[in-house]
Amino acid sequence: MLHFHFGGSVTASMHSDRKAAGHIAKAAGARSLVVDFRLAPEHPHPAQLDDAETAYRWLLSQGYEPRNIGSTGHSIGGTLAVMLPLRLLAKGEATPGAIISVSPWTDLTIANPAVDANEPTDQMLSRATLELFRGAWLQEPGLDFADPAVSLVHADLTGLPPTQVHYGEYETLAEDGAQLAQRLADFKVTTEVHPMPEGQHSFVLGAGRVPEVDHAMQQMGRWLRTHLGQ
Repeated sequence: MLHFHFGGSVTASMHSDRKAAGHIAKAAGARSLVVDFRLAPEHPHPAQLDDAETAYRWLLSQGYEPRNIGSTGHSIGGTLAVMLPLRLLAKGEATPGAIISVSPWTDLTIANPAVDANEPTDQMLSRATLELFRGAWLQEPGLDFADPAVSLVHADLTGLPPTQVHYGEYETLAEDGAQLAQRLADFKVTTEVHPMPEGQHSFVLGAGRVPEVDHAMQQMGRWLRTHLGQ
């Protein structure tokens, strides 16, 4: 399991996600490598995706088969979990065997109404925070925030491996998760979507303390066990 942490590309680290990643890995009966990718603004896009690819190739060098690797993550990590297989597909290379994307940030225009509507119920993210993260991460002059290279809701998702999407219904990125799930279905990707009632952004951080989160972890584990190695 190749896991990417939260933090909008600006904060957090592999240490922030060891507990959450460990719970998913335990549910899947797998081992987990949590990637300590470089952070913005010192290292803007695509440094994080470059590091994700480097970690993936390291696993291959250790003898792991692509079909036995799960690409997982939450928040910006949930975005990277999908971006990595897309980059590999563009290169004509084998992708991980399955994806789990939790609370992904998929529309960098920050145009979804839920961003503002759910701000009172999201204890982690706000429009101001998202704009801060976006400015640090995407520094290319003239970059259109709707560019499919950074906004997955506009990307061609053809050929992605089976993908499970989770998001909290109370989070600012709720519509980002829902739209990604719909786009996956539109591109005929084997997809399962799990909106968590009253769920917060990056709810996986509550693993081991919140029954609803632990239930979601079991769903993730079953997904990986079902689809890896096919």
